[in-house]
Amino acid sequence: MEINFETLLTFIEQYGYFALFFLLWLGIVGLPIPDELVVATGGLVASLGYLDPVYAFVVDYMGVVSGLTIGYLLGKWFGKPILRWLSRKKKMERYIVRSTALIEKYGAYALCLCYLFPVVRHIVPYVVAIGGMNFRRYALFSYTTGLVWTFFFYMVGFLFGQHMDTIIEMSRRYGYYGLGLLILLIIAGLGIRRLVLANRSYKPERE
Repeated sequence: MEINFETLLTFIEQYGYFALFFLLWLGIVGLPIPDELVVATGGLVASLGYLDPVYAFVVDYMGVVSGLTIGYLLGKWFGKPILRWLSRKKKMERYIVRSTALIEKYGAYALCLCYLFPVVRHIVPYVVAIGGMNFRRYALFSYTTGLVWTFFFYMVGFLFGQHMDTIIEMSRRYGYYGLGLLILLIIAGLGIRRLVLANRSYKPERE
């Protein structure tokens, strides 16, 4: 059972930056915490003034990077036993198959595509580490994509926090289409925000 949005929001409001980092770090071990929701909640809390927007984003990203790093290192050191253990679970077997298929088809670019699929993005680091990918190449693809992914979901929370559950559910369910919708919403939100600020600062000349 996943942690709901209200519980997540209360926890982050209470414990601040530590909660953002810790929850994203724990996501790599399979706890029922949707990473998208944690990152977006950080944006929402920042928009409400509880956290500094820049610091909140940096902590969000550091949490994502820590999870990616741990996933790679665990795969490097204990990858095969972990995958064998996961394969015993029927629900996880299909994610392992999908992760392997992505890597076989796209190689290192699978580290970018896996962000579109929940659970798969946590398994891919194990698989590429077992396959012998060096850390520098892994970091180049996964950290860069992680930065873009973090920015998108952070802005979702910052601009559309009241509709966050619906948007994140769509992105998790429809993959590419959800991400495309996400990008369009952020662009539209930034445009509307810019227009509103421009109208507020505009002062008509007196006759």
